[in-house]
Amino acid sequence: MLDLKGLKNMVAIIDYDAGNIKSVQKAIEYLGEEVIITRNPEEILQASRVILPGVGAFGDAMEKLHKYHLVEVIKEVVNKGIPFLGICLGLQLLFEKSDETPGVEGLGILEGEIKRIPDYDELKIPHIGWNSLKYPNKGKLYEGIAEDSYVYFVHSYYLEAKNQDIVVATTDYGTCIHASVEHDNVFACQFHPEKSSTVGLKILENFLKVSKEDK
Repeated sequence: MLDLKGLKNMVAIIDYDAGNIKSVQKAIEYLGEEVIITRNPEEILQASRVILPGVGAFGDAMEKLHKYHLVEVIKEVVNKGIPFLGICLGLQLLFEKSDETPGVEGLGILEGEIKRIPDYDELKIPHIGWNSLKYPNKGKLYEGIAEDSYVYFVHSYYLEAKNQDIVVATTDYGTCIHASVEHDNVFACQFHPEKSSTVGLKILENFLKVSKEDK
């Protein structure tokens, strides 16, 4: 275990056996921040910022979060005001439930449902590729990033948030997808900023500038 005092200037990436952790780590390190990949509660709670990445199934991910006793840790991170970023599946897990795994409860930190992208003939599912963003509300993650900028998506399910006020970016793919949300110290993106070139790096840089006092 690291010296906990040294974690106050580090970004903790939560390790719950989900994919895509290394690419997030590399992006954060490229931006000049120190990173720890961990599932240790003390390390997570002492970090300056926390990221929950993820690629995979909603139910399997929640099972792993429970297995590693991370559900309450994540909720404590949020309650303490530590800046928190969910990426892709990490966004979906913040909400109450998902069509992907009926009957499995999500973290329930934010209100809303994860639904399957409508299966229209002309649409390929999963949705893989670049889509542009619209900004229905002002978001801290998108400061200095023009509307209609493109980011990279890989997903079959999408967020429909209950509270429209937390939705700071949307995209269209068969339906209006709530692509990014912000609420107090909680931030999340359905797309992959770590795979979204200079736009994505700017989004991550904006997250790294957020402090507990900004919430």
